[in-house]
Amino acid sequence: MPVDYLAQLTAPERSARSNLHLGAGLAFVAGALNAGGFLAVGQYTSHMTGLVSASTDHIALGQFGLAFSALLAVAAFVMGAASTALLVNYGLRHRPRWAYVPTLLLEAALLLVFGLIGSQLLPHQILRVSLTAVLLCFVMGLQNALITKISHAEIRTTHVTGLLTDLGLELGRLLYWNRLPASAQQPLVMANRQRLRIHLSLVLAFFVGGLSGALGFKHAGFIATLPLALGLVLLAGASLLRPAGGGGTPDPTPRGPA
Repeated sequence: MPVDYLAQLTAPERSARSNLHLGAGLAFVAGALNAGGFLAVGQYTSHMTGLVSASTDHIALGQFGLAFSALLAVAAFVMGAASTALLVNYGLRHRPRWAYVPTLLLEAALLLVFGLIGSQLLPHQILRVSLTAVLLCFVMGLQNALITKISHAEIRTTHVTGLLTDLGLELGRLLYWNRLPASAQQPLVMANRQRLRIHLSLVLAFFVGGLSGALGFKHAGFIATLPLALGLVLLAGASLLRPAGGGGTPDPTPRGPA
């Protein structure tokens, strides 16, 4: 059943399959927002490395206004991630079956805002950054933190640099020629084919999403994000149709608080 499948994607009980499928779906959304957002506001709103680097360049050149602008976008991304941590941790302790629903609905609502009034927010700025750019950076932080929490920090959807690095590492292991037999001191160099498939799928999903977002924004404008919002609403709705579980459970993320 489609509802059962969608609900399983955000269920507290995780599997490698559900992590991959959810990660690919959210990577598609991230790619669409990043590419479409660039056409809207003139900057890539998930590229925090570039924004931090830009802020240091602006400070060195004495362009403090531009430096604060870049740092504001970074702060919006961080606040998005922090919001996910608050919502998910609260949900895991009170409604564990629906722990990820509030974040999905919040992201869908913000995408609706972007699609319906994003063009009207462009002229309004905070420290030379349009409210539309701040909104998109917040959404990117929100989403990336969500998949990080769900997959126990195994999957991220907005950082293609890291995905390509991991993909290259696995490809290098796959191509390595083990001329000597394995030993206790020197085991064989073997590629993790599952991780290779995951990284390749996420990069491909981000690319297809980016292409779709760019074409959608080119031909339809801001309203092109409405299908993305609808998809997130359907995902959250499927989770709500699942019966509620028992009491709260501790945060299962094994790598410390998000």
